[in-house]
Amino acid sequence: MKTQYDVIVVGARVAGSALAYELSKAGFEVLLLDRSTFPSDILSTHNFFNNSIGLLREMGVLDKLLATGTPVYRRAKLQIGGAVVDGDFPEANGETFCMSIRRMYLDHILFEHAAAQPGVHTMQGFRVTELLKDGDAVRGVVGVRRDGGVERFEARFVVGADGRRSAVRDLAGSRCDIRVPTDYASYVGYFSGFTQSGERHVEMYKTDDTMVIAFPTSDSLYVVGVMFPLARKAWIDRMREAPEESFRAAVDVGLPATDFPSRLREAALAEPIKGLLGYDNDWYAGMGDGWALVGDALMFKDPAVGQGLHDALYGARALAATLSSVEKAEWGPRWGEMAARYEGAMKSKLSGLFYLGCKFSQASPVAPEEEAVHGLIGSDPEATRTFLGIYNYTSGPEDVEREVGRLMATRSIS
Repeated sequence: MKTQYDVIVVGARVAGSALAYELSKAGFEVLLLDRSTFPSDILSTHNFFNNSIGLLREMGVLDKLLATGTPVYRRAKLQIGGAVVDGDFPEANGETFCMSIRRMYLDHILFEHAAAQPGVHTMQGFRVTELLKDGDAVRGVVGVRRDGGVERFEARFVVGADGRRSAVRDLAGSRCDIRVPTDYASYVGYFSGFTQSGERHVEMYKTDDTMVIAFPTSDSLYVVGVMFPLARKAWIDRMREAPEESFRAAVDVGLPATDFPSRLREAALAEPIKGLLGYDNDWYAGMGDGWALVGDALMFKDPAVGQGLHDALYGARALAATLSSVEKAEWGPRWGEMAARYEGAMKSKLSGLFYLGCKFSQASPVAPEEEAVHGLIGSDPEATRTFLGIYNYTSGPEDVEREVGRLMATRSIS
């Protein structure tokens, strides 16, 4: 096996495989590494809103993803306190449907697609333990195979696509620029036999201290997430002792004025409950001399926003475009210029929903004003489309504010 490459990508799930694909298109020689083997699952909301569907189509993997039988949806129902916003996501880049495909299928398909590209070499079951350096510049990796053998690979550039606990990020010493701790404990379960009224859709509820989300997913299942404050330590203890019973009870207590608990009681838990006890919304420095970060290694936000996978795909494209914009022999002396370009593209595109995720992760009661504003939005189809457009980047907070202003002016005149 070769030992020298243009780029080594550590982490071969969505961000890493997408990056390897994009780098191959640009003509680079890539080594794609992952400590896991595929197919394998990982804790994730695994949702693609329709702004991401076009990216998957352009990569040439959409048909394979749809062939898994994962259902698509267009509608969202969000309930904030007693206010309901219910409508279809606006069209994004010509795409109208969304999908929430399980990671055991998604990651495997993306990995195989990347591995089939010219110039992409892969190794599964390889854990990076050290970065090779020439002075301050990163020039490769050292790691351990599953059989215990140690190997080293050199490259002009190393990318950490290895998740929110990135080893590359820690070894490179990337600074954390933003950190907003969450107030929530989050638990996820897969349920069969879950029913909805009307067409298939995503549901999200926020009450004073509980959030619940539900997405239709692969294998005729729904992925249901429940989040409650970390301060409810007795509930966390209950979740450890009796996960399913406590999960259902948390939904019952959190959403008493909806039909969600009764519908969940009719559904069967298909797999063990998984949990995440506290996490940070964080954003790290994205590039240094010989290294960069992409996906959750760069930026992680509250999963209730449902845009982590889109951000991984977008980041892969942005990083590949940045590397392609400079001759590879010049990457070292020009890394500062490249970092400014890459980090600027990411912040310009993604910071709005990052801060929305930070807001979602604070366990504050639904204020009467917040409930009233969402009720106003939900009463108007155009305002509803604009509000839902925040989730697929077709609109921004300023567009929603404008719609609210329009509705308030209309109400005051009448």
